[in-house]
Amino acid sequence: MKSLLVATNERLLYRAAGNTAWKEWAYRPGLVLQHHDHAGVGHLDLLDGQGLLATWRFTLGQNLHAIRLVDQFGAHLESAVSGRPLVQALKNVCPSCKAPLEPDQEQCPICTKVVHTPPSTWTLFRLWRFAKPYRGQLLLGFVLMLLGTAASQVPPYLTIPLVDKVLIPFQNGQHIEPVTIAWYLSGLLGAGLLAWVLSWAKTYILALASERIAADLRTTTYEHLLRLSLEYFGGKRTGDLLSRVGSESDRIAVYLSLHLTDFASDVVMIVMTAVILFSMNPYLALITLVPLPFIGWMIHFVRYRLRTGFEKIDRVWGEVTNVLADTIPGIRVVKAFAQEQREARRFRDANKHNLLVNDRINRIWSLFSPSVSLLTEIGLLVVWGFGIWQVSKGEITVGMLLAAIAYIGRFYGRLDSMSRIVSVTQKSASAAKRIFDILDHVSSVPEPVNPVPMNKVQGRIEVRDVGFRYGNREVNRGISLSIAPGEMIGLVGHSGSGKSTLVNLICRFYDVSEGAILVDGVDIRSYAIADYRQNIGLVLQEPFLFFGTIADNIAYGKPHATRAEIIAAARAAHAHEFILRLPQGYDSMVGERGQGLSGGERQRISIARALLIDPRILILDEATSSVDSETEKEIQRALENLVKGRTTIAIAHRLSTLHRADRLVVLDRGRVVEEGSHDVLMAKEGAYFNLYQAQARNMDIDMDDAR
Repeated sequence: MKSLLVATNERLLYRAAGNTAWKEWAYRPGLVLQHHDHAGVGHLDLLDGQGLLATWRFTLGQNLHAIRLVDQFGAHLESAVSGRPLVQALKNVCPSCKAPLEPDQEQCPICTKVVHTPPSTWTLFRLWRFAKPYRGQLLLGFVLMLLGTAASQVPPYLTIPLVDKVLIPFQNGQHIEPVTIAWYLSGLLGAGLLAWVLSWAKTYILALASERIAADLRTTTYEHLLRLSLEYFGGKRTGDLLSRVGSESDRIAVYLSLHLTDFASDVVMIVMTAVILFSMNPYLALITLVPLPFIGWMIHFVRYRLRTGFEKIDRVWGEVTNVLADTIPGIRVVKAFAQEQREARRFRDANKHNLLVNDRINRIWSLFSPSVSLLTEIGLLVVWGFGIWQVSKGEITVGMLLAAIAYIGRFYGRLDSMSRIVSVTQKSASAAKRIFDILDHVSSVPEPVNPVPMNKVQGRIEVRDVGFRYGNREVNRGISLSIAPGEMIGLVGHSGSGKSTLVNLICRFYDVSEGAILVDGVDIRSYAIADYRQNIGLVLQEPFLFFGTIADNIAYGKPHATRAEIIAAARAAHAHEFILRLPQGYDSMVGERGQGLSGGERQRISIARALLIDPRILILDEATSSVDSETEKEIQRALENLVKGRTTIAIAHRLSTLHRADRLVVLDRGRVVEEGSHDVLMAKEGAYFNLYQAQARNMDIDMDDAR
């Protein structure tokens, strides 16, 4: 039976496991239920004005339930104290978990809360799916490791006859044949050389396999990231994702190629050494095992603290890389507003936080490792004492004692090395967890099981009663729209009216929450995502250019385009002339995010990129809003070539830029409120008329200011 903690409409109830009696606390002013976690253990504390009434602990697997209980407790307490009915207190609730929300709250604090559960060492076993293709190499490496370890066990055993049959007799004046000495020394040399060759081959083969495992892991993670929807990236920081794909996979590669193979070698060495020791002298072998229970207890004690600590280190390191990922791409803004000191302070604070978390782990680890070394030294001292006593009794020879000491030294050395694996294992488990957090995430825009093939696309678009939510916030609702092939429509409305969201839904960057969007009579969710998007050309308000040549950026959507096709697209986009003025023409390098080009030049390259793939559906999202009037005319001429014969959806704040649209669709608060041509909508004197008049007044004010 589990313990139960229940929030009713009148009181908080608790029943301990195995107990039938309930404790209760009636709701009253000043009663507080607090939630927090420390070192991976969650806590719920019940307090009032007098102090702590009760506390409960739980694993973080129950964390969401605990958060929900606290929120429900607060709602019931407010209802009981204020006298308002609970229905009124909970009138705004999350549709998924029914948690209470503030009147203007858009995101549910429970559904959107990230729960950081400590990584389990078992997470590392999930890497087998990446190791499976290399199981032959891994098996060969393991066999070589067994043979190499066996070869390394020969030299201590040869010390028995060397001491008992050579050194001691020689010390007592007996004649020893040089050939006998040569055979023993040759055996030592041969065993050493064989162990070296086998160890080299083992290390090389396992390193090759582990690097390939890590490379496959890195590639799979990146490819999975590319398949995730924009919704996933909206809640992630660039620096954190870079850290996961880059440094975390490198950490796993080092663990597999170095630490894990060393650990396996240590285990084999310990087993072989234990077998040899028991065969030589069981009593001496049993004395050797005296420190093991203490070392095992220390490993168990430290392992959990290291596990939670290293996972926290990874999160904090993500904060450091996030500052870099924010600042370096936005360095122009930083310098423009003279915020270098502020960004340096942000980095310093994040780095200091990282240092503090590492210091906590180092305090634990700095005590653990020397303690293990001390225990092994004490164990070796006990073995020496017991061995000398056995030699004095004549139960073992001096050579056997020295050989046993050599084996025991190796045993304790490998035991100490194995204890150190706790640290790197927990670090690698944390890294694996962060990578599998990406791989386990299912895209909210899934591929169809049996995709409908896209043949010749006509470009007819139907939006049927579409609704969409960002989290708990309803953005679009009840939108119905029909766009004929080759028709150009303009989406207009105030900021936040849902224009860009509708375009994102048509591009299938997100999936609709309600209704459906059809292209040529087929639900777009039935098309393969890549096939569908290859028929869509997108020109954004802020065009993104990649680091590379002008030609590479134009040909991004069609990598195998010929130079003639690239130039033709640039001519149609009115970009050819300014490209030729660049030092290397089409082979001129573009800086990261288009550095070195003006906004209008970047936009025309973006239009050329869209022209080259010859899309049937064209999306223009504020394509001319961030340029001057002269550049806007150039872009408008380029757009005239782009929209010919294509189904076009254009968003523009400047209503004058939509004069060529066949139809205008006015959105307000996520709904279509008007639809028609410019003249028809102006005659209605409705929402569009008010927008147009407001813009005209603003333009007049701007012109007066210019005078």
